[in-house]
This record gives sequence, structure tokens and C-alpha cells, in this order.
Amino acid sequence: MEVKKSASASLENKSSDFLLMGLVVALGFLFIFFEWTTTDVKKIETQDAQAIFEEEEMMEVTVQKDVPPPPAAVAPPPVVAPEIKVVENTVETKDIEIKSSEETGEAVEAAPIDNGPEEVEEEEIFMRVEKAPAFPGGQKAMMEYLMKNIKYPAACQEAGIQGRVIVSFVVNKDGTIQNVEVIRGVHEKLDAEAVRVVKSMPAWSPGEQQGRKVRSKFQLPVFFRLAS
Repeated sequence: MEVKKSASASLENKSSDFLLMGLVVALGFLFIFFEWTTTDVKKIETQDAQAIFEEEEMMEVTVQKDVPPPPAAVAPPPVVAPEIKVVENTVETKDIEIKSSEETGEAVEAAPIDNGPEEVEEEEIFMRVEKAPAFPGGQKAMMEYLMKNIKYPAACQEAGIQGRVIVSFVVNKDGTIQNVEVIRGVHEKLDAEAVRVVKSMPAWSPGEQQGRKVRSKFQLPVFFRLAS
């Protein structure tokens, strides 16, 4: 007896085979897809890493230490000439030229300076009086006295030192000279000579205030000039 397969049974067997083959093909495509994706990711990661590394190398910066600027030059402080306040009792005199080659005449006898132990009663010293103190014989006589009695220091002559020395002193009620000092000097030797000759002056006519004799302050400029 011959056994015959039905058509439905054959179709079922073929469909199973087709399904199996389709599954194998699908798995193959899936495997290929995963391999391709993994390779691309690795390539991209490698390229990104290289790009970052190259970028970091290109962005390298060299830092230099700042060199401080040189200190600014400090200008020396300006020299301010001393200001001299002249009281109204100062008598304006012409410059007295003391020539080293000039023979001096006889000196006027100087009034004795009291250096005794007796203390002078301290009284008010007027800076400004109604009648100013005066050298005996007036301003002209005083100029002649200075020209005859001042001795130009030899050291200053050799060094060519000259200039004006302003001497301040007090004329007492009896006309004597006191508290002689230099308020503007030129050289210690010229200053000392100006003080010496002022101290050697004869008694002055004292200053007066409201009809009475008073102690008053006086300033005298003495100009030392070398003959050309």
C-alpha cells in the first residue's frame, strides 16, 4: 500500500524551513550591524581623543615673570631761600665795598663794651619805635666807619668769597650795642668780621617811644665785595 503525503503537511514543513532560514539571515544581518556600529564608535572615540590632544598641545601658553619697572627718579627737594623779615627800624644803606687793596684810615675810637658782672635789667625790646636809633653823625658817618674798620679776611679774598651779611642787634637806652647776631650770612669768616665791627661801634643815639628812650632792635646790612 503506497503512503501519500498531504499537501498541507508539505506546506507546513516548508514554512518551518523558511522561518528557520529567515531567522538565520536576520541574525546574520544583526551581527553585521553590531560589528559595524562598534567599529565606527571606536574610530570616532579615537579621532576625538586625538583632536582633544592636539588641541591641548596647540593651547600651551608660556608664562613669563613680570619684571617690575625701574623706580622713578626722585627729584631733589627744591632749595628755598630763607625769608628775612626786616623791621621798620632798619636803615637803608648803600652797599659798602670793602676793597682788599685799600689802605684803611684811623679807626674811630670805639665805645667800651660793658662785659662786667653787672646784670642789665631786662626791659621790653621794641621792634618798632617812633624815633629810630641812629649812629653818631648819621648814615654817612656809619658808612665811613664801616669802610675804615672792616678787615676783609685773607682766606675769603683768596677764595673769591663775597656777599652781603645782615646783622641784627639791640640798641640799649644808653646807646650801647647788645645781642649782636647774624640773621643772614655768607661765610663764617665774613660773618664773624661783620659781628666784630658792629660790636666795636661807638654808642648810638637810642630809639624813643612816646618821648622816652627805649631799647630797640636794629638790622644792618654789610656788603663784602672784592675789588676787580
